[in-house]
This record gives sequence, structure tokens and C-alpha cells, in this order.
Amino acid sequence: MIARARDPRYDDRTTDAPVRVALLECDHVPEQLRHLGDDYGTMFIDRFADHAPWVSFDRYDVIGGQQLPPAGAHDGYLITGSRYSVSDDLPWLGGLRQLTTDVVAADAPVVGICFGHQLLADELGGRVERATNGWGVGMHTATVTARRPWMDPDLDEFRLIVSHQDQVVELPREATLLADSPHAPIAAFEIGSAIGFQGHPEFDPAYSAALMDMRRDRIPAAVIDVGEASLTQTPDHGAVVAWLGRALAANTAASRGTQAGVLESSPGAST
Repeated sequence: MIARARDPRYDDRTTDAPVRVALLECDHVPEQLRHLGDDYGTMFIDRFADHAPWVSFDRYDVIGGQQLPPAGAHDGYLITGSRYSVSDDLPWLGGLRQLTTDVVAADAPVVGICFGHQLLADELGGRVERATNGWGVGMHTATVTARRPWMDPDLDEFRLIVSHQDQVVELPREATLLADSPHAPIAAFEIGSAIGFQGHPEFDPAYSAALMDMRRDRIPAAVIDVGEASLTQTPDHGAVVAWLGRALAANTAASRGTQAGVLESSPGAST
């Protein structure tokens, strides 16, 4: 397990109520890179423990075929990245799509990262395609285009590590663009209680560099050179995780309030 230093800019802001989240793992770290972060699920758990400790996780090995939880079994849901595309014919993708639809229909909080971001867009009526500008790797800067109350600390832009070939090219109807970037014009969006981010707040620069090096057979050398050079910049993964933690908490509270209201207004409801 890799020790991560806490960032004082984002610590000690933990007044949010506890939130239990289903961590839907759509990929695993290659064995040869496990020494850099164990697995993707572990990376998320560690990052949230540092910057949004009110969020706890139950892990589900989606790519391994583990049975998925039903909508409503958790306060929220987080869909991770994956080496695969949302357009691939995968045995586990149909069930994940159905769960995504059910969770959104129930207005339960759900966060999608990279592949998860693309899946949310695709399942909710947007469009995902292979990026015409090629692989996105290394540290990218995104500009905030719409602010939300959960965006604390308040940033005009943020840097996250990216690693993707596909990207969202058209937002779902009624979605709001939260951030754009030169490489990925739809870098983050929100629709109802669903939030997607193209970048990886769970990645460390060392892991990003190793992943690029492992993929030299498919990523052009010039793209890797630029990506590696960008990793000297400081990522804002702590800020983004704090954002996501607050969004999950706020949307969970709203969802609980809605459910309570329904119960109170139901015939025969008692106090």
C-alpha cells in the first residue's frame, strides 16, 4: 500500500453525513503495475479516505462478473474507468447499463469516472466516440463552466490525469456541462443526481507514467513524450474528490428527503 500525503488545502472539511457507496469496478490494474497502487478500487478508497472520509465503499467486481447490487441498496454509486469502450460487446456491460438506468431513475447519486463518465452519457442519451484528436494521456487542465454548491474548494480550473481514447462528444438532453478542456470538450457534466468526470482523480503521476510506458505499442511516442512531461504539474485530485464526496452527500440527503416525503404522503403512513 502506497502512503499518500494529505493536502492541507482540502482537509478538515468533513462535516458531511456518512455516505455508503457501491464501488463498481470495471477494470483491474495490470499485475506488473500492482506495486504502484494495488488496484483501482484501492486507489479510490485511499483517495476518498484522505479527502472525503465521510464516504465509505462496498466493492463490486463488475468486470469479474460479481452480482451487482440493486438500485437503492446503497446511498450512492461510483462507476470506475476501464480499458474497454462503452460500445464493446461485453458480458458484464448489459447488467451495468441496467443498474445505471435504475439508479438514475430512482434519483440516487451516481458518479462516473472516465469509462463511467462515458457510460453515463451514453446510457442517458448522449454520444460517445473515439476521440478524433487521439489518445488523451498525462495531466490535463479543465476549465469550470458551471458551478455547483458542492464545488468546495472553489476553483476556476482543475488538473487531473487522463488516460482515454474515447470521449463524450454530445451531452445527454438536459445535462449541464460542468467543465471543458482542449482535448475533451466535455470534461465533466451533471444530469439530475448523476455526475461524470473524464479525468482520473484516483491516479498518481507515477502510475500514469508506468501505464503510458506499458502502452507504447498503441500510443504514439510523441503523445507519450508530451504526457510524461505534463506529469511535473500538481494534480487537483484532492479537490475533485472533495467535490465528489460533497456531491454524493448532498444528493444522498436530497434522495432521502424525497423518499421520506413520499412515505409521509402515502395513504396509511404513520408518524
